[in-house]
Amino acid sequence: MASEIIFVIEESPEGGFEAQAVGHSVFTEADTLEELKTKIQDAVRCHFDSVDRPPLIRLHQVRDEVIAA
Repeated sequence: MASEIIFVIEESPEGGFEAQAVGHSVFTEADTLEELKTKIQDAVRCHFDSVDRPPLIRLHQVRDEVIAA
């Protein structure tokens, strides 16, 4: 069992946020970051049985920002 699962969070082009687990086929999306956190927890509970479920979820938020030169 892994000690944690890592999710990469990005802003969705359609609005809201998307989260993809690194090394696992777990994906979810939501309108707000708070809603996304809840959906990530639910997705992890659904994807792993209680014996194999990592006890920690690490969130890595990727944010692109453009500024004037």
